[in-house]
Amino acid sequence: MENSVFKSKPDISVTFFLFPEEDTYGSYARQLSKYFLAEGVVSGHAIFLASAEPEPSNILKDLPQQTDDKAENKTSVSSSQELEERSSPDQSMKIAWRYQNQPKFQSSPLHAKFGHYYDLTRVMDELTVSSVPIHIFNVANEMSKCLELSEEKRSDENNVYKALISRIESAIKDGGFITSGKGLENRTILRIVLHGLGSPLWGEEQHIAHEISPALTRFLFQLRAMLRSALAVCFVTVPTHLFQDPALTRRVERLCDTVVKLESFVGSENETNPVYKDYHGLFHILRLPRLNSLVCHVPDSFDLAFKLRRKKMTIEKLHLPPDLSETASRTQEDVVRGKPGSLSCQSTLSNSRLDF
Repeated sequence: MENSVFKSKPDISVTFFLFPEEDTYGSYARQLSKYFLAEGVVSGHAIFLASAEPEPSNILKDLPQQTDDKAENKTSVSSSQELEERSSPDQSMKIAWRYQNQPKFQSSPLHAKFGHYYDLTRVMDELTVSSVPIHIFNVANEMSKCLELSEEKRSDENNVYKALISRIESAIKDGGFITSGKGLENRTILRIVLHGLGSPLWGEEQHIAHEISPALTRFLFQLRAMLRSALAVCFVTVPTHLFQDPALTRRVERLCDTVVKLESFVGSENETNPVYKDYHGLFHILRLPRLNSLVCHVPDSFDLAFKLRRKKMTIEKLHLPPDLSETASRTQEDVVRGKPGSLSCQSTLSNSRLDF
C-alpha cells in the first residue's frame, strides 16, 4: 500500500491510537490490518493480535509477502512517465479547455517513501512471521470461558474486555515496552491489532436507543491511558455500521487519536457510477492526531479514495474525470439587451446574443 500512515515506522517516543471504521463487509479494513501486521514483521516489531472472525492464526497465515522496493519504484516511475506523455502538448486538444490551466496533482508522489512494498498475490512464510514475538488473543475461546461463569459474577460488564486489557498490560510489562524503563534506544515497539472490536462476536449486544453499554468506551479509555506510557501503537477496526445509536460512534471516535472511515462502493449506487469506475471506495479522514502539539498536520487534500488491485492496495487523491460533454451549461449567459433606438452592431432582437 502506498502513501498511507500504516507503512510508516512510528517514533518510539510517540504513541498513536489508530481507529479505522470498517466498510460494510469488512474486507478492505481486514486488508489494512494485514498491511499493518506485515510491516511490523518486516520491521522486527512485536505483535499483539486479537480477533473473533477470522481467527488470529488465520490472519497471520495470510500476511502479504514483501517485494523488492527497486522494482516497485520502476513501475511507479514508468506509470508517471505514461501520465506525462498523455498530458503532452500534442494531445492538449483532447482535454477540455476549462481544465488546461488547472494545477496538476500527482496521486502517488515519488519523493515520499514509507516502509516497504508488499505483494498481495504472495503469502509471507511462517519462518518470517515467527521471527518476531507474537501474542494472540482468541476472542471465541475467551467468550466460551466467560459463558462458564455464573450470572452473578458476570453482572453487566463484558469480561472479554477485562481479559483483553489484562493481556495487553501483561504483554507491555513482560516485553519491556514501558517508557519509564532504561535503554529505550535499543528497544522496539509493540504493534497491537484489535480486529472487529465492538461487534456481537465480542459479546456486545445490539445497542438500543438510550441504553448504551459503557463497556466498549470504558475499555477504549483504559487502553488509551495505558498506551500513553508504553512504546506501542494500536490499530483498531470497529464495525460502526452495526451501531444503532450514532452517539456511540461519536464517543468511540473521541477516544482515538486518528480516525478514518472506509466507504466501500460494494452494494451501493456508486458501484455502477462511471465517475468512480477507477476506485473501490472512499477514504474519509475524520480525526487527526494532536500529540505534543497545538495543531495537527493538515494534508494537502481530504478527497481520498482507495482501490484494490491484483498485487497491491493504494490510497490516493480522488480525481474525477473531466466533463467533455458538448452541452455543458455555462454559469453566465452572454446576453446584451439593447435600448430602443440605440445604434448597435447586433440584430433587431434586443434579447439575442451579439450577431456580427
